[in-house]
Amino acid sequence: MTGDSARARGADDFLRLTGQVPEGVWSAPGRVNLIGEHTDYNDGLCLPIALPQRTYVAAARRDDRRLRVRSAQQGAAVEIALADVRAGQPGGWAAYVAGVLWALDREGYDVPGLDVTVDSDVPVGAGLSSSAALECAVAAAVSDLAGLHLLETEPGRAALARACVVAENTIAEAPTGGMDQHAAMLARDDEALLLDCRSWESRLVPFDLAAHGGALLVTDTRAAHELTDGQYGSRRDECRAAAAELGVGSLRDIEPAGLAAALGQLTSAVLRRRVRHVVTEIERVRGSVAALEAGELARLGRLFDESHASMRDDYEISCPELDVATETARSQGALGARMTGGGFGGSSIALVAATEVPATAAAIEAAFASHGFEPPVSFAVRAGGPARRED
Repeated sequence: MTGDSARARGADDFLRLTGQVPEGVWSAPGRVNLIGEHTDYNDGLCLPIALPQRTYVAAARRDDRRLRVRSAQQGAAVEIALADVRAGQPGGWAAYVAGVLWALDREGYDVPGLDVTVDSDVPVGAGLSSSAALECAVAAAVSDLAGLHLLETEPGRAALARACVVAENTIAEAPTGGMDQHAAMLARDDEALLLDCRSWESRLVPFDLAAHGGALLVTDTRAAHELTDGQYGSRRDECRAAAAELGVGSLRDIEPAGLAAALGQLTSAVLRRRVRHVVTEIERVRGSVAALEAGELARLGRLFDESHASMRDDYEISCPELDVATETARSQGALGARMTGGGFGGSSIALVAATEVPATAAAIEAAFASHGFEPPVSFAVRAGGPARRED
């Protein structure tokens, strides 16, 4: 499904749901994290790009402080009074919508009731942040419909991103960091976003692989990916435990030069592995920025490979499908490949020559078939733009 058809379907569904034309259509992108996995909730650095694939919401104000929302992907409409929104209520996908209104209301903004319809071409459950795309598209709509004007400045966009993080953590009860929402609000075409998750400062880094004859191949492995199943939260808890044992505020406080000493203080082998991943991953983000700014794609590829090995062995968040996808891409000549996103399924990325995209995708599909996995979906992407009003 193309973005144009998703946008049109959202508006058409709104007419069917309400009998009225929406006041507007807004959208926000999914994201791919180039490198810097599970560093955001450790106050670290990460380097995402926004995807061309987007989630679209058609919306109009209501005068009764109620939310009514329906998704083309989920079917039945959900309706709730804004006063009744709380942790776990409403449940499921609608929590990401209701949570945004709740979070902005909690910040003191005058948030109206809304009718909302949703359509998307961001793959769901693929580790490409379909949830943050939904949240940020809704936040963009609320900003405009409530006259908040937060889309007009970078600080305003950052404020919307933070509200979306609160919504996801509190109402949807998903213990994520803040990378996804900031990427959806702040990223730009053909640029990556270097994000400091301690200060929430950011800067743009050139990411135009085509200028170097390269491409970023994303493979949705179709392996189940769910951030509320406890595994993601357990990694976050382990990092907190390690920081407490080391007497630091967060694992960001451990410099690479002090890593060996820090590991020697930890009594748990599991915590040693977790700390080693976080500290070295933050350093790989710095190296990746330097590689991109110098146009050194081979160096970037090596960092991708090191990152995947760290996530597989130290953070233990990979899975057979992700390992096969990355190994196959390398065997086809990719400069580097790694899993992306929260892990335990989802997607991988590979740095490949633009001319090799079809052959690499075909090789990954064949490798999956030989392992008895579900067929993957691979596609090349460029860095896309942030949340915006479409009409």
